Amino acid sequence: MKILITGATGLIGRVISIKLLNKGYRVNFLTTSKKKINSIDGCNGFYWDPQKGVIDLNAFDGVTHLINLAGTSISRRWTKKHKNKIIESRVLSANIIYNSLIDLQIKLKGIISASAIGYYPNSEKYFNESDSFLPENFLQRVVQKWEKAITELETQTQNLLILRIGLVISSKGGILSYIVPPIKFCFGSAFGSGNQWQSWIHIDDLAEIFLYSIENSLSGIINAVAPCPITQNKLIKSLANYLNRPIIFPNIPNFVVKFFFNERSQLFLGSQKISSKKIEKKGFKFKFKIFENAISDLKIK
Repeated sequence: MKILITGATGLIGRVISIKLLNKGYRVNFLTTSKKKINSIDGCNGFYWDPQKGVIDLNAFDGVTHLINLAGTSISRRWTKKHKNKIIESRVLSANIIYNSLIDLQIKLKGIISASAIGYYPNSEKYFNESDSFLPENFLQRVVQKWEKAITELETQTQNLLILRIGLVISSKGGILSYIVPPIKFCFGSAFGSGNQWQSWIHIDDLAEIFLYSIENSLSGIINAVAPCPITQNKLIKSLANYLNRPIIFPNIPNFVVKFFFNERSQLFLGSQKISSKKIEKKGFKFKFKIFENAISDLKIK
């Protein structure tokens, strides 16, 4: 099989690419930076620019499956311009893939696209894939527009899978790159009450879910989160204990977070307790179910 990946040069994409190569798959990838076309050993890079409708169709040659990870980071300040870019980077990427497959008259064996648990509302209730909502905030609007665009690809593949990904735990980026440095200098604190739920996943388990989905022809919508969500208070304390640092300061009050981050404060104050039962019922076995085991494996420094 040959896999085409968008977003392959990012944190998740590089890990998936390496795993695919190690299993003997051939890998093509699309990048918006011409300087990165040769940046992944063993993979063939091709240029695209979804904003301008530009794509090298040679990227699809011999491809049987596609993994879509394209999307601008939500971690930057949410100016009106950047909020538009967050949405467009996801919707336009799906659109240009769809149009390319139509033009080439290709129907793939499988398409797996990233999405996010931002689909779910701020709540302490356990949610699963069958729950549906009207969007109440920016992140929900992003994910619903994103998934609507992805769903259009259903006609061009035998299996379309949308993975709603939780907070990715990695030693080379992701959420820990923002949380760990303050803790190391004894400035670590949870936000608000700290009782908000964080649904996370070890990057190795996440990459394995993508491979498992290809090899088992999974389709539909599946949450990509570890089985044991953790409250933000416990997450901070677990990291502090692992790093052997004290928690000196009290939690940062809601009004302070909202004053400094405005609408983006939902990233810090939101609570999402998401079920992993569906992917487990499909036969996937998590290596890292417990947060403390995950950070120990990553050897956070």
